Amino acid sequence: MRTLSTASTSSSLFALHGLTSSSRFEDTSLSLPISGVFQRQIGRSNLRNGCLSTKGRTEKLNKHIIVSAADVCLDRSVVEADLQREGMWSVHKFGGTCMGTAKRIQNVAEIILNDASEKKLVVVSAMSKVTDMMYNLIDKAQSRDDSYVTALDDVFEKHKLTANDLLEGESLALFLSQLQRDVSNLKAMLRAIYIAGHATESFSDFVVGHGELWSAQMLSLVLKKRGSQCSWMDTREVLIVNPTSSNQVDPDFIESEKRLNKWLPEHPAETIIATGFIASTPKNIPTTLKRDGSDFSAAIMGALVRAQQVTIWTDVDGVYSADPRKVSEAVILKTLSYQEAWEMSYFGANVLHPRTIIPVMKYNIPIIIRNIFNLSAPGTMICQLPTKEKGDDEGLESVVKAFATIDNLALVNVEGTGMAGVPGTASAIFSSVKDVGANVIMISQASSEHSVCFAVPEEEVDAVAKVLQARFHQALEAGRLSKVEIIHNCSILAMVGQRMASTPGVSANLFDALAKANVNVRAIAQGCSEYNITVVIQGKDCVKALEAVHSRFYLSKTTLAVGIIGPGLIGSTLLDQLRDQAAVLKEEFNIDLRVMGITGARTMVLSNLGIDLTRWKELLKEEAEVADLEKFAQHVHGNHYIPNTVLVDCTADSDVANHYYDWLCKGIHVITPNKKANSGPLDRYLKLKAQQRSSYTHYFYEATVGAGLPIISTLGGLLETGDKILRIEGIFSGTLSYIFNNFTESRQFSDVVAEAKQAGYTEPDPRDDLSGSDVARKVIILARESGLRLELSDIPVRSLVPEQLRTIASAEEFMRELSKFDANIANERQDAEAAGEVLRYVGVVDAVNKEGRVELRRYKKEHPFSQLSGSDNIIAFTTMRYKEQPLIIRGPGAGAQVTAGGIFSDILRLASNLGAPS
Repeated sequence: MRTLSTASTSSSLFALHGLTSSSRFEDTSLSLPISGVFQRQIGRSNLRNGCLSTKGRTEKLNKHIIVSAADVCLDRSVVEADLQREGMWSVHKFGGTCMGTAKRIQNVAEIILNDASEKKLVVVSAMSKVTDMMYNLIDKAQSRDDSYVTALDDVFEKHKLTANDLLEGESLALFLSQLQRDVSNLKAMLRAIYIAGHATESFSDFVVGHGELWSAQMLSLVLKKRGSQCSWMDTREVLIVNPTSSNQVDPDFIESEKRLNKWLPEHPAETIIATGFIASTPKNIPTTLKRDGSDFSAAIMGALVRAQQVTIWTDVDGVYSADPRKVSEAVILKTLSYQEAWEMSYFGANVLHPRTIIPVMKYNIPIIIRNIFNLSAPGTMICQLPTKEKGDDEGLESVVKAFATIDNLALVNVEGTGMAGVPGTASAIFSSVKDVGANVIMISQASSEHSVCFAVPEEEVDAVAKVLQARFHQALEAGRLSKVEIIHNCSILAMVGQRMASTPGVSANLFDALAKANVNVRAIAQGCSEYNITVVIQGKDCVKALEAVHSRFYLSKTTLAVGIIGPGLIGSTLLDQLRDQAAVLKEEFNIDLRVMGITGARTMVLSNLGIDLTRWKELLKEEAEVADLEKFAQHVHGNHYIPNTVLVDCTADSDVANHYYDWLCKGIHVITPNKKANSGPLDRYLKLKAQQRSSYTHYFYEATVGAGLPIISTLGGLLETGDKILRIEGIFSGTLSYIFNNFTESRQFSDVVAEAKQAGYTEPDPRDDLSGSDVARKVIILARESGLRLELSDIPVRSLVPEQLRTIASAEEFMRELSKFDANIANERQDAEAAGEVLRYVGVVDAVNKEGRVELRRYKKEHPFSQLSGSDNIIAFTTMRYKEQPLIIRGPGAGAQVTAGGIFSDILRLASNLGAPS
């Protein structure tokens, strides 16, 4: 190993400060004059208007074909210098997290050694937290806080301890000696800052850059210890940049390539460890690459050596289709185009900064994002528009790549008829916004400048509003401008995909998904390239909207948060059906039904992730809390990771039904077999239907009539296709169907009722069935669905409960007394039999005469109503189309299995409406 030396040129540069420069492990000179002021970039870089063209170019470099599908705003005069580029280069970049501890640095060394590339260039950041610690030193010194001395000692100890774990012998002594000299120099420099109370840009950049120098030196020594032919590069000697007025720097590729040409033959090695983040100006003044500087360094170096790929090592498995903290079903993307990547990064996604992409894009060098803590994950490749991936089809899911959001925004709307046709209005608006230094995230403009709205960060909107009010004061007073409106608490949702431009229906699906999630869009922006479609929504709807659109484009499953009200016979049967079918729905139909809560009349159980349906009965006992319907609904609906909520009311409770309207207004879907809402007061029914029609919130109630039979949907289909209902007649009660199918000459009526009760066909009190009130409710529902405005009291009902038994207290006493009245109904049966007819208990909707009724009617034995068996229901629709031969639906009309099946069918119908495959 060569001895340490300090270049004389470097020493003279620091003579003014009484310091020497940081030395290298190689015999090279280091020029580091100090001047200027460094300010860390905080703002978002907007390269969205960067210069791009579709002009193609093909270059042959080292027998490797490079195709550039887009020429970017790099210096076009970059020459193909005679770089020492024999073989193919691979570039790796390891961030502070990767270099955070001795063990992690060893892992980095292992990855480098396992790379079989002929040439490797490794760009490293400072150890985790070190850059912040170095900036803190400067802040303390400028503030004349003498604790900077102790803070610098902490930095020294961190690197000393790490080196002790990594190195030994001569290598350790060499590094610690250099570390001690660097720290001594830094103490002197910080003392000068302490006295002056101010640090120039060069002071700051020089101090901060030591973190990268130390980490690169340590890693190079670790690799040499492992037998690798390795050199380390202080990129300030090679990478030349020009500071810009926008707190950024532009690489000087011509000069950087010249310096690299000189550096490479002087340091022949198969592996080069280079410092990230730091560079020099053309006058050899130290500087940094500002925000995401290490990534930028890797991209620039990758372009300079025409690397075969640049790998960015981080702590995530790749780029996600959405923020996984907001969308639990977000997936890792295999590929992204350069354009898609910088669109996503602009909208806040954790992707590379746009400027990182530009250097490699010129030479079509792919960037791969990989997880250093999960080497089995392939990561995400960012490259030119990738070819169709294996397994992809031409559906929208292969067109829309990802979604991103920006929160804490305000929307500014400048509106007025006097703006229309007046040139320069938009210019005046944004000139004023520029004067206060506000960052405009998105712009949407109506035709003729009648209305201009734009989004700015919430913390900047007060200044924007104030300057616009002042700028347009006269126009507001004169009425040429009607308002400068501020809409607070907004978020931006962006949908990104390069193939969207050539695919019809993308926007339609986006807005349909938002509408069905009950999300209101305040503003829209879309460029002609259609790389992204951007909408402004209310901040409170951001997560719900993100989940909804992500689900709609099949990047995740269609997920429903389900709340079950009433775990009785029907409710428990439904829960068992959901349990048995859940896996099939997920795997084959892309539907994820998560029961987030179950509540009975007294207790309830809630879950944030979904109740284990194999144990729901035990959980309802072990983890139950006092039932609270309002809290229950709020919990099920309040899970922001699931955009759509459905409450399933399996009760027959009027109080529960009274909540339907409020739930629908809140965007909660409702499914129920409970007849109380639709057969209750007419005005409540009309309100429910109006709310359903005016929103994308669904209210399904197929099981209220005929259990699992498709009666409501059939009626709706007839009406929607223009048919006219004349009459609906049917046997709507499975209980009464069973009773009259078995009420023959050899049997007494009371015996058949007792048999039905024993078999579980009746309610606990058979009078609830025999009274006909349940059939009357079904009749009123069908009448209202047919367009008749009837109240339940308008329906005459033939009760089969003898008048004398209606007030008896108990069901048991009723059953004992019923036999005393067998003769009356037996006489009716005998009269019917004498005429060749049978008795059937039916409900009738007479749409022509606008009335309904429930009665005991006689039918000829050849009539379809006479052919029933068991507890079957039968319904006949007589319409203008089905006038001569009624449309008949027949099947089981009672029982927990078929009723629960009808409810389940409504749940799947809802999922289909929300985007699941039908």
